[in-house]
Amino acid sequence: MNYNKINNIIGWLCGLIATTVYVLTAERTASFWDTGEFIASAYKMQIVHQPGAPLFLMLQNVFSNLAFGNPERIAFWMNVGSAVSSGLTIVFLFWSITALARKVVWKAGTDLTESGLIQIMGAGAVGALAYTFSDTFWFSAVESEVYAMSSLCTAVVFWAILKWEARADEQGSDKWLLFIAYIMGLSIGVHLLNLLAIPAIALVIYFRRTQQVTSGGALKALLIGFVVVAVVLWGIIQYLIKFAAYFDLFFVNTLGMGFGSGVVVFALLLIGGTVYGIWYSIQRAKPLLNIILLSFAFIVFGYSSFAMILIRAKANPTLNNSDPDNAFAFLSYLNREQYGDNPLFKGPYFDSRPIDVNYGSKIYRQGAEKYEVAGQNFDYVFDRETIFPRIYGYREPSHQQYYRSYLNLGENEQPTFGDNLRFFFSYQVGHMYGRYFLWNFVGRQNDQQGHGDLTTGNWISGIKFIDQLHVGGQDALPQSQLTDPSYNKFYFLPLILGLIGAFWHFKRRQRDAGVVGLLFFMTGLAIVLYLNQTPLQPRERDYAYAGSFYAFAIWIGLGVVGISDWLVRKLNARTAGLVATVIGLLAGPVILAKDGWDDHDRSQKFLARDIAKDYLESCAPNAILFTYGDNDTYPLWYAQEVENVRPDVRVVNLSLLSADWYVRQMKDEVNEAEPLPITIPDEKYVKGVRDVIYYQDAKIPGAVELKNIVALMLSDNPNDKRQIQGEAPENFLPTKNLQLTINKDDVIKHNVVPERWQDSIVDVLQWTYNRNYVSRAELAIMDILVNNNWERPIYFATTVPSENFMGLDKYLVSEGFALRLMPINMVQNSSQGLVNADAVYDHAMNKYVWGNMKNSPYIDPESYRMISLILNNIYAAPAEALIAEGRIDEAKKLLNNALETLPERIYRIMDAYSYSFIVDNLYAVGETEKANALTERNVKYLEEQLRYFAAIAETKPNLEMQNIQYSMFTLNRFAESAKEHGQDDLAARVSKIFGQYEARFFGGGVPSN
Repeated sequence: MNYNKINNIIGWLCGLIATTVYVLTAERTASFWDTGEFIASAYKMQIVHQPGAPLFLMLQNVFSNLAFGNPERIAFWMNVGSAVSSGLTIVFLFWSITALARKVVWKAGTDLTESGLIQIMGAGAVGALAYTFSDTFWFSAVESEVYAMSSLCTAVVFWAILKWEARADEQGSDKWLLFIAYIMGLSIGVHLLNLLAIPAIALVIYFRRTQQVTSGGALKALLIGFVVVAVVLWGIIQYLIKFAAYFDLFFVNTLGMGFGSGVVVFALLLIGGTVYGIWYSIQRAKPLLNIILLSFAFIVFGYSSFAMILIRAKANPTLNNSDPDNAFAFLSYLNREQYGDNPLFKGPYFDSRPIDVNYGSKIYRQGAEKYEVAGQNFDYVFDRETIFPRIYGYREPSHQQYYRSYLNLGENEQPTFGDNLRFFFSYQVGHMYGRYFLWNFVGRQNDQQGHGDLTTGNWISGIKFIDQLHVGGQDALPQSQLTDPSYNKFYFLPLILGLIGAFWHFKRRQRDAGVVGLLFFMTGLAIVLYLNQTPLQPRERDYAYAGSFYAFAIWIGLGVVGISDWLVRKLNARTAGLVATVIGLLAGPVILAKDGWDDHDRSQKFLARDIAKDYLESCAPNAILFTYGDNDTYPLWYAQEVENVRPDVRVVNLSLLSADWYVRQMKDEVNEAEPLPITIPDEKYVKGVRDVIYYQDAKIPGAVELKNIVALMLSDNPNDKRQIQGEAPENFLPTKNLQLTINKDDVIKHNVVPERWQDSIVDVLQWTYNRNYVSRAELAIMDILVNNNWERPIYFATTVPSENFMGLDKYLVSEGFALRLMPINMVQNSSQGLVNADAVYDHAMNKYVWGNMKNSPYIDPESYRMISLILNNIYAAPAEALIAEGRIDEAKKLLNNALETLPERIYRIMDAYSYSFIVDNLYAVGETEKANALTERNVKYLEEQLRYFAAIAETKPNLEMQNIQYSMFTLNRFAESAKEHGQDDLAARVSKIFGQYEARFFGGGVPSN
């Protein structure tokens, strides 16, 4: 019986199954969130957001070549790159499980029995395939994100330490440790999560190399593992670069040499010192020093993938996040300084107030000939601080409000350390980790992001009485949930199987179980401790804990051996192994695949890419389009950089425009887009100069011309500055009342305003600035407004928060997915604001594409969140404007296009509210039957939601009052609309439903069934 051959064949077979599944279910184009940036950057070898993923980008670039020049297939082949990485992860997981099972089942010095082989292979197959179909891993496996490749690195190093353990007594076995070090170094160029496997590796080495294992020795090994993590995370990743940067500072500023000279000297010293150390360890026969230095060398060698960041930054590609082309910029990039830090060991409560500032090291930037001081690092001193701060965020009112609500604190009640711990265990551990863990192995309520309520994003099991105790309302589940592809019920079976495996493992092989348990902890709860996440995250964060679920999948596999050990009391060993394997397959991979397939099959949805195209097509030629977040920026970058969609539009992300490097890049030509008309000299907005300009009222009467305000804020004349916060005088904003004089001929010449509105063009734009400060972003926008002379169309994406409009709201006109700045004085022509109905009608009927949204069996939350935006901005508002102008036929065509385009499924109460405006317009254009049908569909949905909320409130706190009020308001809109248009029977039915639930929720009565 050739064990190795069978082990290899079944391992590769599991990997092939996984890869096939992932390729079949992979997204065919870009997804929302970071994938658009990653695909665009990998395709053209560009620089992604901090701290970068250079190895990932280079490998994905290889996969892009499989598209053979077809730009529409590049994203798919990069997604296949993640599928292949994930499939290989399953191969190494299989081999890790069989290695662990073998140590128990196959006794040393004996022949492996057939029943033992069945147990070992069954365990490997069940555990590997269970992880294949687990929710979190499957999600990352089908898109071009770093987490699939990061999981592969973790799988390889854990498998490799087990290989070393099996061969530790052989000569040359330490090559496996060097292999692990090299993979660790390479993994830094993908994601840092892999480093968390180091403490588990340290324990394996200790257990294998120590004659007498003790608790104290194990603890020391564990501490050494943590030290190694710290050395790699801070010493190698950060301090090597920091030393290089300060070497360069000395060589440039003190010795007068060129930029980079100090880096070269430091690199030579590092290489020379390492080589000498290795030579010395060989000459003096110091094996421990030798393995340490060789491991260091291999980690640094793997880490060298980051040279790609420096090399490509020097080339100044289109996407060049942070422009890390010198030592200090690169150091800032690696340190993620753009994102700030969360307090870990000591910090404020959320209601603490800063009372002082502690200044630290200087911040340097590259100047013309030397490095210049750009400021100082600093930390606030607070009036109240605590150890282990978990409820912080004094600058975020929404966070403060959430903390008070979650902890039941009064408006002025101060939180205590007990509240701090309560939030940690309940929210950070329970909600932001335990919930994700149970999604994968118990079941999931839906894929809507949950913030602690009872109807979104919770774990459920499918066992009615348990789910009733947990979230309530199980007797009144709405059809929208029962038919939701993401409503996954696993009945605790994968969890039970894993617990059986963990119990069996600790009983039969405690040391190995401890190693797996440590991996489980380090990639799960340890991340919770490190991230210290605030509430109201922009998205679910389960992907960060995939390594923890990987470790639990090992125990799911070992559960097969545990069940077999129990069955062997009643069955022969061979039959017990086969039955246990079948039970494991049914309780793990089969049930996970059965319920998980429909909500992980992304092969038929294209909305992220198509919405990006629609944003770009909303703009006139040579436009400037301001965006704000990830999902209105990254897909647009992908569309332009990869598929060459509207490369004439200059996409400007307002979140990045506050950075000096980004403003500087906006002054360069990109693709077919001209530079932005920014005239501010670089030296006037470099890092440390005009980072923020504060408002100080100078009591200036009337509105001030914008060009004069900009000139004042850019002035270096001391007379134009005031002492505001520090000792030195600073530039300031003297008034919020601004104006921009308009040359009407320029406006008409450049077709800024539709011909029929040209009589409304104003002589002067006047507005009130809406902030108490001016960042580089606002300063740059003001400079653009002064110098553009209406030559280029200026747009804000509809998803940009209104506070970023700088007070120009009344001059923004909807042209679809973008609001165009127009110098006009008009009363809004729709309930949604000013709409250029002609432009939107043309875009919707002739240009927009909808990503198979209507027919795709599954669309993700980010996609269906677009439905309300589409309903309001693309259909309801322009239809209303067309009707007001008497253009009924065009309004009818537009509304029918909405019915043909949008899915029949109603995803959210907000969508039902938006549909109420479509219904109003359908009645207005004479489409009564369609209006009635749409009303019936939405009312049924709302009634089911209200029944569900009422059922929950019978046994649980009523956390849905906002949704209840929204539903009631929307029901009333439908009733009024039906009555207004003569649909009395329908209006009466809707009013009856409204009355029932008004009595239930607001009048103390109980609605009849």
